[in-house]
This record gives sequence, structure tokens and C-alpha cells, in this order.
Amino acid sequence: MNLRLLAATIMGMSLATAPVMAKDTPAPAPAKVLPTLVDIDPTHDAQNVVVLDLSNGGRVLIRLMPEWAPAHVERIKTLVGQHFYDGVKFHRVIDGFMAQTGDPTGTGEGGSTLPDLKAEFNAMPHVRGTVSMARTNEPDSANSQFFIVFYPRFSLDRKYTVFGRVIGGMDVVDRIERGEPPENPTKIVHASMGSDNVPPPAPAAAAAQPAITADQLSNSKSN
Repeated sequence: MNLRLLAATIMGMSLATAPVMAKDTPAPAPAKVLPTLVDIDPTHDAQNVVVLDLSNGGRVLIRLMPEWAPAHVERIKTLVGQHFYDGVKFHRVIDGFMAQTGDPTGTGEGGSTLPDLKAEFNAMPHVRGTVSMARTNEPDSANSQFFIVFYPRFSLDRKYTVFGRVIGGMDVVDRIERGEPPENPTKIVHASMGSDNVPPPAPAAAAAQPAITADQLSNSKSN
């Protein structure tokens, strides 16, 4: 075969088998980049700050991140508005791992009457203070229970929906009673949104000391 004819034949085959891209085909959309900066000032965007007053006497502030998991953030805000979390125990607290709450039955088997959520797994890491939604073995089974991570646990990444982070009171989280379940569980006394401007609970009054009688005072002087 003539070399020019052979070359033309090969070129023709290459062009014929190459994929043709239409001129008006839009380019694929770039992957959505999630914000990694978490605002630690609770006065900013206070309608996305959850305030937990705990039975151990402390207050925990959680920054909700709608950009990470909009449906889960909306669920938490809805339940807080319904006072669902008031009086609920931290029923599963593992030292060095996490503290879990959100089950009104205190057994780990309960939830709200709202439908389960579709998973919103994202790239946010489970670092100290991360707040993530608990679920069963089924991905789309999160409902009302959530957990706060004591220490980084990156093995949970992309397997549980991260929706917020503690921005205040992590020392209070550290004081949550341990156990599965704890013998004397720490409870959420009241949950509210930062925009509600609920004042912190008054510190517990010191136990009153018994009055010293005149006889006791006289005896102490004579000694």
C-alpha cells in the first residue's frame, strides 16, 4: 500500500473512533468546597448556635454548620425549639472517645417522632469537639441522637454526618459522667438557641452551715 494512503487510512480510523464533544456541552461542575473555618464567637450568627445547660453545672456552646449538613442542622434546630432535648441523658459515654445523647428513653434505642434523615456524609474530620449524628448500621437512620468527640477519631470520617463543633465549654463536656450507661448520668437540663438569649443557670447555692450555739461557743473558748 502507498505510504501516504496508509497514513491517511490510519488517521481516518483514529478520528473515526475518537469521542466527539459537542461544542455546547457544559463542563462538569467543580466539586463543592465546604468551609473549614468555624466561627468561635457565639454572638455571630447566634441562630446557628446551640446552648446546652448540663446537670453538671456547665454550659456547652455548639456551632451548627448548615454548609456541612443542612438537613441535620435543621433537624437539631427543630428539636431544640420543641424542647425535645430538655431532661435527656448522656446515655453512652466512652472515655477517650465520645459522649452520646438525644434519646428520650435513655436506652440508645429511641428517637423523635420525626422521620429519619438521609445521610449527609461530608469531608469534615472528627476532631476534638466535633458534633456528629448517631445512627444504626443503616446510613439513612439518623434521627435525634448525636455525639460529641473527646479526642480525634478519624475512622468515623465520611461514615457519620458531622454537623457542628463545640465552640465553648469543652471542659464541661470533659466532665460528663462516663459509662454505658453511666450510673449517675449527666443530663441536658435545657437546650436553647443562642438567639434565644437564655441566661446561664444560677450557680448552686452553697450548703448552709449549721448555726453555732452559745454553749458550743463557750466550750470552744474554754478549751
